Amino acid sequence: MTSPVPLVIDTDPGIDDALAILLALASPEVDLRLVTTVHGNVELAQTTDNALRVLHLGGRSDVPVAPGAAESLIHPQPERAGHVHGTAGLGGVTLPPSPVAADPRPAVVALAELLSTSPVPVTVAAIGPLTNLALLLRTYPAAAARIGRLVVMGGSAARGGNVTAAAEFNVWADPEAAHAVLTSALPTVMVGLDVTLPTVLGEEDIARFAAAGPVGAQAAAILQQYLAHARTAYGTGGVVVHDALALTEAIVPGTLTTVRRNVVVDTTLGAGRGQTLVDRRTVSSAATAVEVAEGVHPDAAVEFLVSRLSGLDALVGRSS
Repeated sequence: MTSPVPLVIDTDPGIDDALAILLALASPEVDLRLVTTVHGNVELAQTTDNALRVLHLGGRSDVPVAPGAAESLIHPQPERAGHVHGTAGLGGVTLPPSPVAADPRPAVVALAELLSTSPVPVTVAAIGPLTNLALLLRTYPAAAARIGRLVVMGGSAARGGNVTAAAEFNVWADPEAAHAVLTSALPTVMVGLDVTLPTVLGEEDIARFAAAGPVGAQAAAILQQYLAHARTAYGTGGVVVHDALALTEAIVPGTLTTVRRNVVVDTTLGAGRGQTLVDRRTVSSAATAVEVAEGVHPDAAVEFLVSRLSGLDALVGRSS
């Protein structure tokens, strides 16, 4: 039997971030070794507390949570996403507090130490703004070079943006950081709006894991604000769980169809700020090219998420 792949999640919980963390905990293919937090959907102190609470919900308070960057690299993030995720980030649901405190190490230090000491390659799933990863590249380049695979939830190749006409939220929150990461030589997969938007979790899907037990019920409750936002913003009866799809690709490489492309980020201060400019004219062989996700089987991706979340209560019960 193949040993689980060490996994780090860099995140800004966030409703869909919470679901992504729970998905990782429910997946035997990976061993979640560290969670690092970053500014984004809400302020850093809140994203850190949310990560601790979600891990506690999933029965894994032993996973260290290291707080990272509170602000973007250069220009302040223009606004948070409380109108989507709730003012505290978890859809108005108050999860029980974690019995453990945050790791005293800064996120970049904790990540560098894990990468430097791991005997096998580590997968990093970056599902928030990329500030921590950009800082890692600058301050610990040798450690960054040991990342086995970096799966980024962010950007868009052909669908435009979701926070502006041009930009997806995670990239828009720190375009300079995103540009540094997406033009580095890290082995990167970009999971953007092209594949996340067609992947919709319906109310019947949510009801399946809600019925599995207390953990599934809490996960479903967190999603209710997302459902309300989707009805208002898009007129749909389901939610797009962007981050969970990125985690699915991190857990099962090859879930998404990818094409190797050159990607840069618009870091100007105009209307295009935060846009991922993906050169779709040709497949790239450049060392800095990115595997851009361009194809998804939505029904299979949703089934994977629902089936894994439906089994999480049993896992938590066995570990308690």
